Amino acid sequence: MTTTNAIELNGVSKRFATPSGGIYTALRDLHLTVAPGEFCAIVGPTGCGKSTTLTLVSGLERASTGTVEVDVVPVTGITPGVGFMFQNDAVFPWKSVLDNVACGPRFRGAGKRAAIEAARDWLRRVGLGGFEDRYPHQLSGGMRKRVALAQSLINEPRVLLMDEPFSALDVQTRSIMADELLALWEQTRPAVIFVTHDLEEAIPLADKVVVLTAGPGRIKATFRIDLPRPRKAQEIRFTDEFVSIYSEIWEALRSEVETAYARSTTEVSA
Repeated sequence: MTTTNAIELNGVSKRFATPSGGIYTALRDLHLTVAPGEFCAIVGPTGCGKSTTLTLVSGLERASTGTVEVDVVPVTGITPGVGFMFQNDAVFPWKSVLDNVACGPRFRGAGKRAAIEAARDWLRRVGLGGFEDRYPHQLSGGMRKRVALAQSLINEPRVLLMDEPFSALDVQTRSIMADELLALWEQTRPAVIFVTHDLEEAIPLADKVVVLTAGPGRIKATFRIDLPRPRKAQEIRFTDEFVSIYSEIWEALRSEVETAYARSTTEVSA
């Protein structure tokens, strides 16, 4: 029986015009599939096209060549049913936490009462019950990320795109947020593409880890993460299985990081 992929990129390249009039190629001939309910982490050096991959799936950018599909439907604009969690908090600073989380359902046509009830429920799920009347500036970094998770998941997306969402947090808070994300993801199981530089973050979360080459980004290797679920990110890092997987992926990633670094130092010296 053939399973339809939630996300499929076939032969995708993405080129951008540079200020000097040249062409920069971020991705070249990228082939990537993510099954329904699958958690895919993408790692690679700076400039390899990780974030660009997310913008193509979301419809914020169009591929230069190749095809991008979500649920077998070609992406030609903003993709319905897709949630996007950015590095920076996408909140309205003048709105309360409750109103921020209720915005998604309201934009999608839900009545105010139903949206507020759903927002209260999701705030409880992310551990922010009792903080509904606070404003974003009154929250810690970790609490704002919980708000962002509630904003994304309240709409029950079929696909969730996450662009280094925890990168601004300290190591301890990032580990806690990884466990929060896993627990929430288990409830609705959207297909996820999670972009990160950090293998210690990618491995505990993912069903598979995809390594991209130094730009232009292409898939260098894909690794299945056959660790049992449910998982605790804070505990799994101390297992022998984790260390073995980490070592294997790092062997594939290291040369790409070294290549990207060498290019950056050459450009600076030039």
